[in-house]
Amino acid sequence: MSRRKLGQLEAEVLAVLAGADGFLSPNDIGDQLAGGAAYTTVNTILFRLLDKNMVDREKRGRAYVYRLTADEPGLAAERMFGHLRLAHNPSAVLSQFVHGLNPKEEEALRALLDETEGQR
Repeated sequence: MSRRKLGQLEAEVLAVLAGADGFLSPNDIGDQLAGGAAYTTVNTILFRLLDKNMVDREKRGRAYVYRLTADEPGLAAERMFGHLRLAHNPSAVLSQFVHGLNPKEEEALRALLDETEGQR
């Protein structure tokens, strides 16, 4: 099993929480991660997210359960903006991004660009 980068694992935990209807335990979150993750690893990520005010926790019995409090689309967009703004050649980054989209994602992007163009 290959190791994930910490930022990737954090993003995966956020995605699991974003798809949940309510609170999840660290075990529930770990079970939903591709390839799984150790309880202690998930707990560490959750503590960091709690410090960043991105999740909320509630005590259930002797353990804590967590839910997303941050705006997931906004967080993902901010990460994308950050990478784009740091790039030496933003056009090349955008080109790589667009070429990596699957047909459904490309269709969604085109629709958003058309909508934005219509608002100008």
